[in-house]
Amino acid sequence: MTHDHDLVLRPTAAQTQAALDPPAGRNGGDLVVETLTGLGATTVFGLPGQHALGMFDALSRSSLRYVGLRVENNAGFAADAYGRITGEAAPLLLSTGPGALTSLAALQEAAASSAPVLAISSQIPTAGLGGGRHGYLHELPDQQASFRGIVKSVHTVRTQSQIPSAIAAAWKSALTAPHGPVWVEIPQDVLLAGTDLPVVTAVDATPEDLAPRPELTAVAADLLSKAARPAIIAGGGVVRADAAGKLLQLAERLQAPVVTTFGGKGAFPWEHPLSLQSWLEDRHTTDFLEDADVLLVVGSGLGELSSNYHTFKPRGRVIQIEADLGKLESNHPALGVHADARLALQALLETVGERTDPTAAERVRTVLDKVAERIGSQELTLEQQVLASVRRALPDDSPSFWDMTILAYWAWSAFDARGANTMHSAQGAGGLGYGFPAALGAAVADPTRPVLAVSGDGGALYSIAELAAARQHDLNVTWLIVDDGGYGILREYMTDAFGRPTATELSRPDYVALAESFGVPGVRTSAETLEEDLAKALATPGPSVVLLPAVLRMFAPTHLG
Repeated sequence: MTHDHDLVLRPTAAQTQAALDPPAGRNGGDLVVETLTGLGATTVFGLPGQHALGMFDALSRSSLRYVGLRVENNAGFAADAYGRITGEAAPLLLSTGPGALTSLAALQEAAASSAPVLAISSQIPTAGLGGGRHGYLHELPDQQASFRGIVKSVHTVRTQSQIPSAIAAAWKSALTAPHGPVWVEIPQDVLLAGTDLPVVTAVDATPEDLAPRPELTAVAADLLSKAARPAIIAGGGVVRADAAGKLLQLAERLQAPVVTTFGGKGAFPWEHPLSLQSWLEDRHTTDFLEDADVLLVVGSGLGELSSNYHTFKPRGRVIQIEADLGKLESNHPALGVHADARLALQALLETVGERTDPTAAERVRTVLDKVAERIGSQELTLEQQVLASVRRALPDDSPSFWDMTILAYWAWSAFDARGANTMHSAQGAGGLGYGFPAALGAAVADPTRPVLAVSGDGGALYSIAELAAARQHDLNVTWLIVDDGGYGILREYMTDAFGRPTATELSRPDYVALAESFGVPGVRTSAETLEEDLAKALATPGPSVVLLPAVLRMFAPTHLG
């Protein structure tokens, strides 16, 4: 009897001959790029460095497109965004020591936001490994230790024959739910040495499905079908799983109001009668969710930002669908369903009963009216005007990438993303400098649409060098820089807490002149002309900078009292 697992694909005569007679001049770096190509990669990001030169030399003999940035952390942000837009694992090529370590903040953001990044770093020569202090350039006692607490998995290579399997395993790990960054480490001498190993032609690294346990979805469906006041919190896991359509079907079948987290922007239609939008930092929304007798949380761990700073205390039954096992029931007791959001929502759609609730839309409108009244009482016309101008100027299908800045904090709650996987920010780890380099990665992923980046003047200085990369690769990114003279949100925090700010005021360059020195057109705008200037910049191919001098304020929080 023959079983499927006994079947082995036999190479053709041509494949056998090619394997027996590989082309001359290849090295370990070629095995890296051949494996990436065999996995389906088309683009890599990164920076060259002394120990990694074997990989970069091999790029010249491959079909892979190399997009080089000026700082490793920014290259990591670009790879993060490329992964979010394409759903592929974006290769990030790095050198040893300082080069690798500079990417850590970007990898932390990718981990927190479940973005697939395949980081491949060089290492000092194998003769220097083993714990001794040999004094090699970039030497670390244990380079991998710096990454183990951040990435999903670490894959170590010490011989050339290990390269294809290690990279394939890392690729599979990055793309198995929950998506995330992974780390592969290869010594310099392994990359540089010539190889007579066969050319890597095809690699199977199909991600594993994370399906829900049927007895759990059966109980969840029963609870939701019988609920009197069901509600749904949709997180970034819905976006990463491409499950927005299934979420809409389920919400309409249950007549369950839906609020999206800041990482889940666009997972549910903004103007839908059941949409509570994204006003999670508002007590009216918190009260509504606490009153639900059955609360379905999909693709969110209900962390700090998704729980109104941990003031949210659900009184009803919670069902939590989450691919990250560590987030399951980490903040609230629940019926925990460890699964990919798309597969779990499909299981619920197959078993849940249909509800009728003529009051659902009215209750949603009441909450939104209360939110609007609260915001309207705070004299924040400028902030609302600026955000509305950005929304009107940005094409509906264009992605936007937001740095940690006051306008982004407004956008988390008040911006209509108009589609899943179109609005992204650094709210996962909360580091500065994400917006512009991430937008560059998105423009590489899809050059047919203009991309918007939004930064404050403080965050902009983290990634100003990437104006050179934007120009060199002629990427369709418009960078909106809101210049308020410093770290605006920290200025607010310190003033509220201590009565005065310290270390928040910044000396800044002339951003328009600086952009033009890179060959990137820039324009200084105002709140009144922002929509026109931004729309014109977005409609013009290539990179551009729009500078808005403005001091914006945040709406009052509701979690402190």
